[in-house]
Amino acid sequence: MSSIHEAIKKNILILDGAMGTMLQRYNFSEEDFRGERFKDFPHSLKGNNDLLSLTQPQAIKAVHAAYFEAGADIVETNTFSGTTIGMADYFLEEYVYELNYESAKIAREVADEWTAKNPEKPRFVAGSIGPTNRTASMSPDVNDPGYRAVTFDDLRIAYKQQVEALIDGGSDLLLVETIFDTLNAKAALFAIEEVKDERNIDIPIMVSGTITDASGRTLSGQTVEAFLVSVSHIPLLSVGFNCALGADLLKPYLQTLSQNTSFNVSAHPNAGLPNAFGEYDETPAEMQAQIKTYLDDNLVNIIGGCCGTTPEHIKLIADIAKYYKPRVSTATM
Repeated sequence: MSSIHEAIKKNILILDGAMGTMLQRYNFSEEDFRGERFKDFPHSLKGNNDLLSLTQPQAIKAVHAAYFEAGADIVETNTFSGTTIGMADYFLEEYVYELNYESAKIAREVADEWTAKNPEKPRFVAGSIGPTNRTASMSPDVNDPGYRAVTFDDLRIAYKQQVEALIDGGSDLLLVETIFDTLNAKAALFAIEEVKDERNIDIPIMVSGTITDASGRTLSGQTVEAFLVSVSHIPLLSVGFNCALGADLLKPYLQTLSQNTSFNVSAHPNAGLPNAFGEYDETPAEMQAQIKTYLDDNLVNIIGGCCGTTPEHIKLIADIAKYYKPRVSTATM
């Protein structure tokens, strides 16, 4: 099977779209989230999408298949909140390894099915590693700016368990994504390097930050250039941005990134900005037109979608991307 390093040289690779957007269509109830296994669990579980890999695996499988059918080369595992830190909200810390392992296993099975259908287009699984719901750089208490709700070691230990399970489940690469605090991301990267050293393996790593608003900075205050410097100390398959902004508003930051890195560049923006009801209104055709400007300007090697995007969005992005060559960097960093 072709490696992703070979595939990314040949074509612009297509990443999948939003998992949560697709799962909302099922309108799962509390009982659906619980399934038979957790029917007597003493705490509410509705809203814990990662748990659906255990209680509604066919739904997760169907979402992955829909994105592959739309033209995706890479799907993300259903593990965005899959750490002990994230799962503490649901009192499910003891299930973290299993959640990540089974999520990766599901995605692996679907990817292998689609690769078997068309060996010329190998499909890949990216182990999704989210930012957690805590920040190591800032205090959550305005009256105590020195306080931290989490330490670097807390994060490193939690991420290491997630990384081990994602690799054991069959992930081809790891995606540290939606980074709003680079210190959190560095803990994840440290954990990945630990696992690589202990197992004497190598696994490609994608890193994707989040520009939170028109200031052009991450939540912890870094500019595009500062973020890039902070994560460029280890070899990466790609560096990029996702979430918070639509494709049009994200473009200037992507341009800065592309001009300053020799790594491959990824982007998976939202389907525009959320409306008053928290929903995303940007149509697949509108998003395709905006992504086309990325391609015209030679900005990306990997392109997909985040919040609000669906297989219909990804299909139109894939349809246009096949006419373009992958970005070739002239940067030296």
